[in-house]
Amino acid sequence: MKSANWAPHASTPSSIQVLHGRQLRPGTLISSTAQFDDALWSLAPATVQAHQRGLTLNFGTVPKQYEYALKSLIYVALSGPIPVSEERMALQSVASLFYDAKAFLTWLDEECGYTKLSSIGAGVFHAYQQHLLALHREPSRRHTLRTAVAFFWRYRAGLDKRDAFSLDPRNLDDWHERRGNRGENKTARIPETVQTPLLVWAMRFVDDFADDIIEAIGIWVKLRNPQAQDNHPRGSSRERVRTFLMDCENQGRAVPGREGKATYLAIARLMGCDPDTVRTHSDLVESAARSLGVSAYSYLDVPVKGQLDGQPWTKGISVQTDSFSLVAVTRALQAACYIVIAFLSGMRDSEIKHIRTGSCLTERDRTGRPYRWRVSSLAFKGEQSENGVPATWVVGRSGANAIAVLERAHRAIPFADNDLIFAAVPVGPGIGSASRTGNSTLTSAATNSQLNHFISWVNNYCLARGRSDAIPDVDGSPWRLSTRQFRRTLAWYVARRPGGSIAGAIAYRHHSVQMFEGYAGTADSGFRAEVEAEQAMAEGEQLLALIDEHEHEELSGPAADDAQRRLKSMGSQQLFVGTVTSDRHRFKRLLKLHGPNIHPGKYVTCVYTASRALCRPPGDSSDTPDQTSCKPLACRNVALTRSNRETWAAELEQINRDLTGPPLLPPAIGDLLRERRIAVQTLLARHEPAP
Repeated sequence: MKSANWAPHASTPSSIQVLHGRQLRPGTLISSTAQFDDALWSLAPATVQAHQRGLTLNFGTVPKQYEYALKSLIYVALSGPIPVSEERMALQSVASLFYDAKAFLTWLDEECGYTKLSSIGAGVFHAYQQHLLALHREPSRRHTLRTAVAFFWRYRAGLDKRDAFSLDPRNLDDWHERRGNRGENKTARIPETVQTPLLVWAMRFVDDFADDIIEAIGIWVKLRNPQAQDNHPRGSSRERVRTFLMDCENQGRAVPGREGKATYLAIARLMGCDPDTVRTHSDLVESAARSLGVSAYSYLDVPVKGQLDGQPWTKGISVQTDSFSLVAVTRALQAACYIVIAFLSGMRDSEIKHIRTGSCLTERDRTGRPYRWRVSSLAFKGEQSENGVPATWVVGRSGANAIAVLERAHRAIPFADNDLIFAAVPVGPGIGSASRTGNSTLTSAATNSQLNHFISWVNNYCLARGRSDAIPDVDGSPWRLSTRQFRRTLAWYVARRPGGSIAGAIAYRHHSVQMFEGYAGTADSGFRAEVEAEQAMAEGEQLLALIDEHEHEELSGPAADDAQRRLKSMGSQQLFVGTVTSDRHRFKRLLKLHGPNIHPGKYVTCVYTASRALCRPPGDSSDTPDQTSCKPLACRNVALTRSNRETWAAELEQINRDLTGPPLLPPAIGDLLRERRIAVQTLLARHEPAP
C-alpha cells in the first residue's frame, strides 16, 4: 500500500559529494564522485583494496517515498556524522546495509504505507520479524536484516527527524531470537580426491610449462609492436626470405600461417621486414608451404621445451581462441600460480592480491643454501587501517617459484605498468577487462572464474590425450573452486598436527587459539570431529605397537609401572571397539570407557592422572592432558619408550654441537643450554630401562 501524500524533504545539501569522508583511489578527484541527489552512487572511487569490485548503489530501485531516508542513512554511513561509540563502516558493509535496509523499506511500502519512519511502533517491528521468519530459513540471514533496520535508530542524530525511529527495536522482547554457533566457519574445504591432482597440475604449469608461455607472451608483444625496418640493401630480400624458410625446414617447423594458408604478415614480423617484401617472393613461400606444411601454431613461433611424460606438452601456442591460445594458457598459468601460493601459504585472497613484484625474499644459510622464502604483502582483516598493514608470510620454495613466474610474465610486457603480480596479464582479446571496473588487480570473482576454467582446461586436456590424471568430479560434477577454500583446507591440515591450533593461530593471524579452531572446523561441520577421530586412531595404533612389540615392558620413567599395568589389563583387543566414528561425543565415551589414557608423544609418553598432572592448574580434574603445557622434565605422569629416549639423546647431541661449534653463543644462551643439558641427562640417567 503506497501513500499519496509523500513529499520530499531536504536537510542535506543535494550537491554534497557523498564520498567526501572517504579515502579515494590515487588520482581520483572528489569533484568527479557521486553527489547526494544522484540516482546512482558509485563506490568505486573509494574502493581502495585493489581486488575489490567497485559497487554502485541504485536508489532508483527504492520506493520513492523512502528514497531520501535511505540516501540519508547511507550518506551518514559513508561520510556523515556517526555516534562517538560507533566505528566507520567498511565500504562493503555500507553496500550490504543499502540492500538490507532497502528490503525493509520495500516491505514497509507494500504492507504498511507509513510515510514517516518516525511514526513506526512496536507492532510494525513485530510484523517484520514474522515476515522474516516466514521468508528466510537461516537465522543468520534474519539477524543481518534486523541489524540493518536498527541503523535508523543508531544513526538517528544524522537523519532528518521524520526518517529516524522513535524507539530502538533492539530493546523489544520479540525482536531477538536465539542464534546458533557463530564460531563455525562454513566454507567448504577442497575434497582430498581433488587436492592432489589440482596441486600437481598447478605445479606442472609453474615448473614445466611457464617458460614456453612466457616466451609466447614475448613473441606476442613483438608482433603487436613490430619494428619493421627494412634497412638491408636492395636486391637482398629474396635471399633473406629464402634463409628464413630454410631455417624453418632445418628446425622442423611449418610455415607460419593461419587456417591452412601462409601468412605474409606473420613471416614479415618474424623477419623484421615489411609484408610487401615477403609478398614479392610469394613463389618461395608457397613452395615451402607445400613441402613443410602450414601450422596454426606457428604464428607465435614458440619452440616448445616443456615436457610432460617425456613428450612436449603442446604442439604450440596460437592466437586463435582455442585451448592452446595465448589467452587460454596465460589464464591457466595465472590460476596455477594462485593455487600454489594460496595452497601453501595460508594467505587470504586480499593478501595474495596485494603481492607486488620484488616482495619475495630468500633467506640463505652460511653455505648459501636457500632455506626459507618470505613474501611481504598487506593484511586487512582485523586491522585498524582500511588500507591494510604490512605483513609477512612464509611461502616455501614452490610458492616463491609461482611468484617469480608471474613477475616474469609481467616483465615480458613492457607496456604493462602495474607491479601487482595478480593484475590481469594484458595479452590477446579483452586485455582491458580489468580496467573497465577500475581494479588494478583481479577481483575475487575473476579469480574464481580462472580457477574453475583451470579445472576445465586440465580435464579437457586429459580427455583429448587419454590421460588418467584428470581432476575428478565430486558427486558427479566438477568441484567448484573458490578463493576462500584454499586457506580453509590448509587450516584443516595445520589443525591435525600436534600443537597445530597454536601454530595456526599464529600463522593465520587469529587473535586466539579458539578462533583458529573455529576456522579449522568444529563439531557442527564435522571437521573437528574428524581430527579427533584421526588422533584417536593414531594413539590407538601406537599403543597396539607398544603391546605387540612388547615395548611396553621396556618403559621407564616415573609413570612406567602405571603404564604397564594399564596396558596389560586392557590387552590389544580392547583398544578399539567397533568401527571408527566421526561423532565427537561418541568418541569421548569410547575413549573414556575403553582407553588406558596413555598418550604417546615424541619426547614422552603421557600416562595421564589428573591429580599429579602439571599441565593442568590445581583443582582441574580434566580427564585428558593439555599437551601444549606439558612439563616433561618434572611431571610424574611421564613414561619413556625406546623412541622417546632416542629423541632426548638426539637433543643432547644437538646441544653439545651448539655449545662447542661456531658461531660462539652469547653467555646467557649458553647458560640456558647447559642447564637444559643437565636436566635431560638427569632424566635419562634416573630412568634407565630395566635390563
